Amino acid sequence: MIRDITIGQYYPSGSILHRLDPRVKLMGTLAYVLSLFMFRGIVGFAAATLGLIALVKLSKVPFGYMVKGLKAIMVVLVITAIFNLLLTPGEPLVSFWAFRVTQEGIKNAGFMVVRLSYLVLGSSVLTLTTTPNQLTDGMEKSLRPLNKIGVPVHEVSMIMSIALRFIPILIEETDKIMKAQLARGADFESGNLVKRIRAMIPLLVPLFISAFRRANDLALAMEARCYNGGEGRTKMKPLIYGKRDMVAYLVEAGYFAGIILLRRVALPWQG
Repeated sequence: MIRDITIGQYYPSGSILHRLDPRVKLMGTLAYVLSLFMFRGIVGFAAATLGLIALVKLSKVPFGYMVKGLKAIMVVLVITAIFNLLLTPGEPLVSFWAFRVTQEGIKNAGFMVVRLSYLVLGSSVLTLTTTPNQLTDGMEKSLRPLNKIGVPVHEVSMIMSIALRFIPILIEETDKIMKAQLARGADFESGNLVKRIRAMIPLLVPLFISAFRRANDLALAMEARCYNGGEGRTKMKPLIYGKRDMVAYLVEAGYFAGIILLRRVALPWQG
């Protein structure tokens, strides 16, 4: 399960998405995430599915590797489906105790699970094709206008970049701790869900200690290098738009406009 987390990890494949400006990928991810919650019909989901398939193909990241990230949120997906299934009002199909399963609940549960799955997969495309440094530069450039109202854009971007960078590091650290405890007789696989959760508790103390130690080392390293924020700092590789970035912006705008059009055109069979 620990190794199945893909958010925050970078997968080098040299695809066209890897070569795009990070600002383009940030705007594309934002447009895709917003589009997932702008429709309820089958046609909208078909458009989102085609868009996701195109992104996965262009990224050259193995689809199986990307889907592994869904295992980490499987509990969230199940809970979301159950709540939508049992708490959505409508024409009851099955009733038991104080709960009713309705046709609308089945539809909402399916749509919400698909939305969350597509959200994770779409966000994974961004992190799998963009290094943390590129992501930091892209966020800082995109949010720079907020500096005028006092928002510390560079610091916020740096914090998010460090958080993403720490995800694979902490995953690797957790894996090492688990293997060490397995060698000492720990059991993380047998028993029901409650027992498995209790078995994971001894991992927390060494994991937190390791995380705090790494954070302290990073802070000392930044202080030793006289790091003092983004004001006046230059970039070794400044971000410059190319022709392919302009084309990508046009494709993103066309996709988002198409989703808006699908939302406005009320097809009888759209649901």
